[in-house]
Amino acid sequence: MYIPPLHAAPSDSACIELLRAHPLGTVVWQQAGRLEATPLPWLLRQRTGLQLAGHLARANPLLKALAAGPLPVLVIFQGPQGYISPNWYPSKPETERVVPTWNYSTVHAHGQLRAVAEPGWVRSLLQELTAHHEAGQPKPWRLDDAAPGFIDALQRAVVGVELAVERLEGKFKHGQDEEPRDQQGSADALRARGQQALADAMQR
Repeated sequence: MYIPPLHAAPSDSACIELLRAHPLGTVVWQQAGRLEATPLPWLLRQRTGLQLAGHLARANPLLKALAAGPLPVLVIFQGPQGYISPNWYPSKPETERVVPTWNYSTVHAHGQLRAVAEPGWVRSLLQELTAHHEAGQPKPWRLDDAAPGFIDALQRAVVGVELAVERLEGKFKHGQDEEPRDQQGSADALRARGQQALADAMQR
């Protein structure tokens, strides 16, 4: 990924924070001489190193690509993003030397992806993934709340996957090359349009 120094993520910790906040990542791999991609929700684990765990349908072509063993992949995560108008810059009337742009945060995770068919591993992942995303609910839903046998039937249709992360790349393009007053003007305009997350990211 092209990352000008000014837009580089400040740390791996900042990249990990984005992964936790925006866990839907698109897996990109090469198969039969062409690029393929599929979005999956991921669970971030930090045990021995950094891992991303998820699951996919047995019909997903990614499973066929994993049949020969671990596969090098790229997983792309997207944080807050949005259009920035030159009209939001206080400097515009003075200079007329501003143009539209797009601000965003993205993290690329590189590593070896493997398939995990072991039922106990998959069930543990489903429980952990559900508990993580249900944590904010007044009465969190659990796998045991489903009808008897229902989860077992669904689980037979999926396979677990785990990515051993070898490298993280983060690009946080938040107007760092703009004047402070123009950064503020953009953030204020974004908030007025309900894009609070991007405005907050720009002012961290």
